[in-house]
Amino acid sequence: MSSAWAAVLLVGAGTFVLKAVGPVAVAGRRVPARADRLLALLAPAILAALVVDETFATGRSLVVDARSAGAAAGVLAVLSRAPLWLVVVVGAVATAIARLFS
Repeated sequence: MSSAWAAVLLVGAGTFVLKAVGPVAVAGRRVPARADRLLALLAPAILAALVVDETFATGRSLVVDARSAGAAAGVLAVLSRAPLWLVVVVGAVATAIARLFS
């Protein structure tokens, strides 16, 4: 077995153990209300950070390009209460048009 596959198996086993420890350690206990509220906000915050990173970053620098135009058009579509499929289409079309002229 190569060292790369050994690393993959080791990371997979570590991930499994970490995911199993949470329910075992907290089983039967109540999480404090403040921690529960913070945990509920964690997933949306991480998702927002990933979207911002993918939209405005290239390598280690921030950029404003066609992706930004698509994101802005998508935000406007959301604010106008458009259905999700239309938000995606509006963002894609705005990105394509911005790439066409840049």
